Amino acid sequence: MRGLYAIVDTVTLRSRGIDPIAFARAVLAARPTALQLRAKDVSPRELLALLRAISPLCREAGVPYIANDRADLAALAACSFVHVGQTDMPIERVRRMAPGLHVGISTHTLEQLARALDSGPTYVAYGPVFATTSKALADPPVGLAGLREAALLARRAHIPLVAIGGITLDRAAEIGAIADAAAVINALLPPAKTDQPLAAVLDAVTSRARELHAALSLPASGDRTARVTV
Repeated sequence: MRGLYAIVDTVTLRSRGIDPIAFARAVLAARPTALQLRAKDVSPRELLALLRAISPLCREAGVPYIANDRADLAALAACSFVHVGQTDMPIERVRRMAPGLHVGISTHTLEQLARALDSGPTYVAYGPVFATTSKALADPPVGLAGLREAALLARRAHIPLVAIGGITLDRAAEIGAIADAAAVINALLPPAKTDQPLAAVLDAVTSRARELHAALSLPASGDRTARVTV
């Protein structure tokens, strides 16, 4: 797991009038390290339909596919992973429900991170590194110093670390020098322009995804020595 961890966030896309399936297809053209569907504003039936619609696109692109929160629906939609938060289903229960799924988990403090690493997830996410508008009631930013501390713990456990929160192209190289990957929502989208054709917006999404993936995949400055391939 190295580079861009792209998130298809239906709330963000709905505000821009962009179809999530078309957006996913545009992002997948850049071959990110992973793609997650995050759909907090739809019913379980709609979520399953979206998961199933995007699943073959990820399979064709060879990109690991991640469902947010719902391990049951992730299994039904043939996802590779499920991602859980601190208030979601515990990893042990996810494994009992869907033993074939890889599991990633969000953490926001070093104490949460240590507990998560002890449970042996496929990857851990840590942050927010910077202030973010993608999540209501977000935890305080940990900054680059906090991310470095988290990276040391994750490396000792031989578990990939995904940086989350406020990641932009300008910050991608410094994040990539610390973390294995970075989750991105807003930076994948160009500035809003009401007169811009949808095709142009989607082309810009692909270009931004490629730039982010390249910047996040640059060789580290020497503070990471071990990696886990997912």
